[in-house]
Amino acid sequence: MRTGLILLAAGNSERMGASKQLLEYRGRPLVRHAAAAALQSRCRPVIVVLGARASAVREALAGLPVECVENPRWAEGMGTSIQAGLRAAIAHEVDGVVLALADQPLVTAGSYDRLTAEHAASGKAIAASEYAGTVGVPAFFAAECFPELEALAPGQGCKDLILAHASAARVACPEAGTDIDTPSEYARLNAAG
Repeated sequence: MRTGLILLAAGNSERMGASKQLLEYRGRPLVRHAAAAALQSRCRPVIVVLGARASAVREALAGLPVECVENPRWAEGMGTSIQAGLRAAIAHEVDGVVLALADQPLVTAGSYDRLTAEHAASGKAIAASEYAGTVGVPAFFAAECFPELEALAPGQGCKDLILAHASAARVACPEAGTDIDTPSEYARLNAAG
């Protein structure tokens, strides 16, 4: 089975007030940190969806064997970025994808591999991360879910799709609960080391 990984890094970071993809964490930009974790997983290809500040984000990824895809509709919402990444993944004839975010710096290759392993073991079409009393990304979606991902509204993420599938597998992923959206969250991340 071939599983691609789509790393969403297109947003404008309005609540942060600066491009969070480019914020430094452990000596490198968050987006490079996330891409490196993805590349350590079993997932291939690793596709990074760019939008806001695409040139700077692409530069932050220089030298990494990732496929960068620019989403010209990024300002319309996450659904458009999911679809841009999905189109690129489908071109590689993948059997499934893991959707991931560039601003969850504690997520590791092991986090991604647990999702794909859960799908392989359970046969369930969706394996979502469970953390902080909810479910979300990173999440695995088998190819049978691709039409539903392609049908997302522009401003819609994949959480509603996960919740609509009562049979979706849930994989404990407390590390995904660290999501950097605000300056205070970024400060806490750096204070924790």
